Amino acid sequence: MLKNILNYLIALVWLLNGLFCKLLNFVPRHQQIVGRILGDEHSFILIKLIGALEVLMVVWIISGIRSRWCAIIQILIIGTMNCIEITLAPDLLLYGRANIFPALLLMSIIFVNEFLFRHKGAEIQRSTKKS
Repeated sequence: MLKNILNYLIALVWLLNGLFCKLLNFVPRHQQIVGRILGDEHSFILIKLIGALEVLMVVWIISGIRSRWCAIIQILIIGTMNCIEITLAPDLLLYGRANIFPALLLMSIIFVNEFLFRHKGAEIQRSTKKS
């Protein structure tokens, strides 16, 4: 039950960032960050592409297909993205260099949800089948 709730909350984070912050441009700072890192001339199209990929991540999370791979890729994306942003555009981040803390929290929640909660659920199912 908690695993499902966390899955939807994690998916919501991707949806908010992808759809609202990037595709609908409710937070123009995201395009500025991409412009700083990858160049202003292509930042508009790149931010839309990134936003679309984040919305696809929502679909992947909710589908449950290859959920361990999904979790690993999420953790790698969040970690890589935040390291690059903190290095090249800290002044544009909501919390500056302290953005690493919410990122670490989200990565930890993804890890625990997929690799610890899932494992415990499988153990419980195995033990009830034996009884």
